[in-house]
Amino acid sequence: MSESSGREYPQRPVPGVHAAILKENRVLLVKRLNEPSRGRWSLPGGRIELGETIYEAVKREVLEECSIEIEVERVLDVGNNIVRDDDGRIRYHYVLIYVLARHTGGEVQAQSDAGDFMWAKAEEIPKLDMHPELQRMLPLIIEICA
Repeated sequence: MSESSGREYPQRPVPGVHAAILKENRVLLVKRLNEPSRGRWSLPGGRIELGETIYEAVKREVLEECSIEIEVERVLDVGNNIVRDDDGRIRYHYVLIYVLARHTGGEVQAQSDAGDFMWAKAEEIPKLDMHPELQRMLPLIIEICA
């Protein structure tokens, strides 16, 4: 396991949360600055810290990455992001919880792990270079944006 982040080559799966944040039939996407999937579009989110609930973690991560406040409505889905290195070893293993949320305050500013952001319409999302889990979630995201 990497001493610097605790994310690479973990001994067990790392729990994470991501938010599908809606505003005027658009969903907030961020361009990832870090691996895995650096440079690809994703839903904002990150790791759950010890002692945090799912909702507390996603609110904190969205505030850190995007400088906005959200209200979490419900859990949407659960997924995995497992990335192997060239030798077949597990480099990253996340268990991801996706929530539906509404933007309640602040102006979006890309911070920390987010290099850029966009409020995407449903029809724009399939054209983007996106994180594999966002691609898997695409039908659900398009449905809730419509």
